[in-house]
Amino acid sequence: MTSNEFFQSLGLTKTNLYIFLIALAVLVVGYILMALGKTYDVVSLYISPIILTIGYVVVLPMSILYKKKNNKE
Repeated sequence: MTSNEFFQSLGLTKTNLYIFLIALAVLVVGYILMALGKTYDVVSLYISPIILTIGYVVVLPMSILYKKKNNKE
């Protein structure tokens, strides 16, 4: 079984892969912002946790659950 067949058996497409890569980029940006800020800085205390929450709770599940709608009637 090739990797393409494996992803298709799970119902995943290239769009899912692109959304997953966007989710990884969002998570990396969140962790970089957390590491760059000082201990009690606004960026490390408020902005980076919001970005990480969006990445983990919104974008990552969207990459798994997204399915293209077919307009066949």
